[in-house]
Amino acid sequence: MTARNLFATTASVVSLLAATAASAQPMDELIAGARAEGMLTTIALPHSWCGYGDVIAGFKAKYPFLTINELNPDAGSAEELEAVRANRNNKGPQAPDVLDIGLAFGPAAKEEGLLQPYKVATWDTIPDDVKDPEGFWYGDYYGVMAFLVNTDLVDPVPTSFADLLKPEYAGQVALTGDPRTSNQAILAVMAAGMARGAAPGAEAGEAGLQFFKELNEAGNFVPVTGRAGTLAQGTTPILIAWDYNALAWRDSLKGNPPAQVVVPSDVTLAGVYVQAISAYAPQPNAAKLWMEYLYSDEGQLGWLAGYCHPIRFNDLVARGVVPQELMDALPPADAYERAVFPTVDQVNANRQVVTGGWDAVVGAMSFQ
Repeated sequence: MTARNLFATTASVVSLLAATAASAQPMDELIAGARAEGMLTTIALPHSWCGYGDVIAGFKAKYPFLTINELNPDAGSAEELEAVRANRNNKGPQAPDVLDIGLAFGPAAKEEGLLQPYKVATWDTIPDDVKDPEGFWYGDYYGVMAFLVNTDLVDPVPTSFADLLKPEYAGQVALTGDPRTSNQAILAVMAAGMARGAAPGAEAGEAGLQFFKELNEAGNFVPVTGRAGTLAQGTTPILIAWDYNALAWRDSLKGNPPAQVVVPSDVTLAGVYVQAISAYAPQPNAAKLWMEYLYSDEGQLGWLAGYCHPIRFNDLVARGVVPQELMDALPPADAYERAVFPTVDQVNANRQVVTGGWDAVVGAMSFQ
């Protein structure tokens, strides 16, 4: 055998072993392993985000032998990865098992060696363009960028990013995270740039930074991490957020104050998040069991009940398993028909521009 053939054969064996390691494990084995571990540690899963409160409750009801240890519900994607780095050698309760991060963070985390591969049983129904072929990360759900507006305090309601620069919105507009660490905020900046005609990616990132510079100089931008509570208090009467967060927060207010969700007319940016298992997960079997639950029909419908479009949405609809009441509760279909889904490369390019340029272009500020 020649050296070239030997190398090719060795590479094929390594690839086969990696693929085998990533393949879905029998459920009885996962359940037995998870039972022995006794716990699952999550991070950055607010209960109002994507219906996670009910999703976690459903998982606990199905596997009552597991304790769910929830770390830092309001962490951003960058903070999730930092938690993995900081706990490489720690098998205690501060080490996350599983991650829910923005699309741009998946490939970067794989490259850094922070993730381990695993392909769930429903792997083939996850679209190829939103999953790592080796199983290191995979899309979980998506939504579109929207405004949540306290209509007690804001009149007229803004219907576009361009509107937000108007003087009547002084001291009213906020993001829902720090644009140096939060995927939601980073993509809100790209949406603002795209609303000005910039192409997705670095170009939209630059244009978005200029937009927020102008918004800040006009006195309209509030450097506070906005939530339903700050909207209700009047600290941040206008929030830029994913539609599923905006809809959930609107519901949580129960009309006090009244709030309206608007998909801006000048851009419809769609954003995908991804799931992954930490390479250093203290409870790897529980982590894989969690993934199997999330990507089952039950888990996917749990996200849909939280206003998120689950990544297997088309498969669920094609098989007729989506209750009509869940479909009726979603934003109008035309909002998704005109949605732009940036590629991984475009999302990565935007992230680099926004996180690297925010302080210099918009101004250093402390998000509370």
